Amino acid sequence: MNEATLADAVLLVHAAATWAMVGLIWFVQVVHYPLFDGVGADGFVSFQQRHMRQTTWVVVPLMFAELGTALALLGWSPAGVGKAGVWAGLVLLLLVWASTFVLQVPRHAELSRGFERDAHRGLVLTNWLRTAVWTLRGVLVVFMLWQAGAAARGAA
Repeated sequence: MNEATLADAVLLVHAAATWAMVGLIWFVQVVHYPLFDGVGADGFVSFQQRHMRQTTWVVVPLMFAELGTALALLGWSPAGVGKAGVWAGLVLLLLVWASTFVLQVPRHAELSRGFERDAHRGLVLTNWLRTAVWTLRGVLVVFMLWQAGAAARGAA
């Protein structure tokens, strides 16, 4: 595989991981998290523990694929894709990771001990940050795909 093909593949995997997370975060924000308050006190601890365990199997591979390809784009970005966009995407991704570990994980930990209305409200509220940033990342990745496509069309 030549370097240009590798760069294209990195961008495509990156775009797929990013947009998988954009779709997932919107589902979680609009559907899943708001339903937490309807589970009931008796079953909530079990529900929350299962939620965290099962969500991990979906989210962690996608987040690491997105991070790994974001880092790889620093060295292997397709022709036409500006380094400023690559760096901006990485900064936005680091903001998502910081939000996850500083804002959402502690609220999930609190909820794993039992439903607390304030923790739930805080989870839903602070998750809007991740939702907005991941959406912005999705738009940026589409722009990067457009840049790569425009460069390829110009080279043809």
